[in-house]
Amino acid sequence: MYWQIGRDIVDRQHEQGWGSKVIDRLAHDLRTAFPHMKGFSARNLKYMRAFATAWPDTEFVQAVLAQLPWYHQLALLDKLDNQKARCWYAAKAIENNWSRNILAIQIESRLMERSGTAVTNFEGCLPQVQSDLARAMLKDPYCFDFLGLTDKAHEREIETALVEHVTQFLLELGAGFAYVGKQVQFSVGGDDFFIDLLFYHIKLHAYVVIELKASKFKPEHLGQLSFYLTAVDEQIKDEQDNPSIGLLLCKNNNQFVAEYALRNNVQPIGIAQYQLVASLPEELQTSLPSIEQIERELGGAN
Repeated sequence: MYWQIGRDIVDRQHEQGWGSKVIDRLAHDLRTAFPHMKGFSARNLKYMRAFATAWPDTEFVQAVLAQLPWYHQLALLDKLDNQKARCWYAAKAIENNWSRNILAIQIESRLMERSGTAVTNFEGCLPQVQSDLARAMLKDPYCFDFLGLTDKAHEREIETALVEHVTQFLLELGAGFAYVGKQVQFSVGGDDFFIDLLFYHIKLHAYVVIELKASKFKPEHLGQLSFYLTAVDEQIKDEQDNPSIGLLLCKNNNQFVAEYALRNNVQPIGIAQYQLVASLPEELQTSLPSIEQIERELGGAN
């Protein structure tokens, strides 16, 4: 109904030159004619017009968008300005049953731009179907700004905070992840070892070993992660499970170094960066004082 009203407004504005004042009058008339129905404010009628303009295909609206509530539609209209992005987020919202707030968070964190961008060797280590799904599940970078930590936080602080905020962590990881544990212990040759974070991916039917490094990526990091993957495959994985997948999260990552390091590795591993603090918009970066300026001001006050 909202789409049809919006379509009528668009057509009449085009044919008869309707302006915004006519929309105000139409809102009044609709509320008078249907006093028990809500949603006929002038503001909402303008959204209906925008909705019909953004989605001209009535079949797509009825088959796909009808699965999303109206306030989800408003989030797509307000926060995105192109059809491709709106389609992508609408499909993800339906697939993952996101609330309106979660949809807004995913848009604001630029989920589409980050999805499937981690450096991996999945194509050579996994069957194509599993490789495509595994690559799509990884992001770069991962945004952990919900932890409230500074960029100087240590690995153990980050790990502990992620477990304390495991609901938001799982949301950032994406659909299909199930939390198994942190500092998961196993023994090899009488020596004890501990996996930072262990998850299971329901769609991939595979364990996911996550190793955190509060530094830039170094090729030697892969040796430790490979060792953990072998241990999980030998001691934890069941026969029906697929090979375990490794995810190395680093503070910084040189893509060329990562690609070189993964080239001859036979275990499925992805390498991505994480962010503890959300980056400021460029316009704010230029308007905020630098550390040097603040120090000068404080020095002058003394």
